[in-house]
Amino acid sequence: MNHKLSTTNDDLKNTDQSTVRFYIETLEIDRLSALPFFEAGEKSFEGMRYFWQNREKNFTLVGLGNAYTIESNEENQRYTNVENQWKQLLQGVDYENLLQQPILFGSFTFDPKKGVSDEWSNFSHANFALATHQLVIRNEKAYVNTHIVSKQNISEEQISKLLAERDEIIHQAQVKGSKTYAKPVVNKMTEPFKEEYLKSISNVTDAIKDGQADKVVIARSLALRFDEKVDPTNVLTQVYNEQPESYLFGQENGENLFFGASPERLVSVKDGQAYSSCIAGSIKRGATKEHDNALGAELLNDAKNLQEHQYVVDMITSSFEDTCSSYTVPESPQLLKIRDIQHLYTPVEGYLNDGATILQMVEKLHPTPALGGAPRGKAMEMIRQYEPMNRGIYAGPIGWLNAEGDGEFAVAIRSALLQKDQAYLYAGGGIVADSEPQSEYEETLVKFRPMLRALGGKLNDE
Repeated sequence: MNHKLSTTNDDLKNTDQSTVRFYIETLEIDRLSALPFFEAGEKSFEGMRYFWQNREKNFTLVGLGNAYTIESNEENQRYTNVENQWKQLLQGVDYENLLQQPILFGSFTFDPKKGVSDEWSNFSHANFALATHQLVIRNEKAYVNTHIVSKQNISEEQISKLLAERDEIIHQAQVKGSKTYAKPVVNKMTEPFKEEYLKSISNVTDAIKDGQADKVVIARSLALRFDEKVDPTNVLTQVYNEQPESYLFGQENGENLFFGASPERLVSVKDGQAYSSCIAGSIKRGATKEHDNALGAELLNDAKNLQEHQYVVDMITSSFEDTCSSYTVPESPQLLKIRDIQHLYTPVEGYLNDGATILQMVEKLHPTPALGGAPRGKAMEMIRQYEPMNRGIYAGPIGWLNAEGDGEFAVAIRSALLQKDQAYLYAGGGIVADSEPQSEYEETLVKFRPMLRALGGKLNDE
């Protein structure tokens, strides 16, 4: 089933006030898998692809190519810039009659004031794209949108060429199906800034005892080198198979792939209703069900972890007070169990005020105390002072929004940055007054495991 739409927009920002043509065609398909579609786009769109699947596994999004991009490096206006440019692009588009709306996918860096380190040099502080070919799988139905955004007239020849390209990608994805991949071979693993990280924990605990903050999240990285260049589809396949309980994401930028399996929703919006997740406080999984339950009970009664968790609940509740007409918060946390770790978890939901948007909520919620600290301003100052690396997109918001304003963003944790034959993994933990450097170091090792396993590495205790 095809549905076509061609429109123009005279008011698009940053186009010298010329008319912008926006062509959309939607094709409904009986059978199409996400990873083969991602892989089939490699020849034409390598370095310009993305992948997203929600935690419930009822919504999958794949993008090939960049029909339109929105980037921003403004420290205080990046959320507004993305929202305004997206709205301007969609002005005059009758998207309500489409089988599948156009979707903007992207990410924000954790902290634009930190500066950029070498591995993040190709990323802006806001990186968003409307795909040339957009696959959406929802409720067991698959839709492929093809988008053209141009300041020039869009010719029938241009449309025919792009649709032929789309049909060939779909054919390749259907015929070839999913490949079987061997995991990458790690030949070197190093811990950059390990001593600086351990020292930073001592510095931060001293500052907290001195009353400068209540909690500060400090992160570190793990660097891998492989025998050869690693295929992005390979690592996404590994993560897809190993972390089914999480949000799965991958975003290419040239020769970079940022990917991960996050347990944590930042916010989702559907039909004016907003949902968020308070996730903070963690403990490992047990080898047996009895041991696992005992560890979970320990976590539910641990004062340090409960305090960490309450900081997040208080902050997210405050954000919902600002943006929602009503909201609900459970009185106590429950356990969220994924493959390598279990967390304290409290869901929050509410109804948005008129005019409130998902990107406004993202701006208010990021960073939560689970990734930054409390109070937020002082914690961010201390992260900039003591954390011995730049997080880039790690721990930042990553996700999507559609033309009507619905969308979902996860917190980009349990993640890694792949660059040809090397990768950087990231993990952190909340530091409070009685935190101990060695204990915090060991907690990061648990959090490295999902991405490390996907990339073919292992820790000494495995």
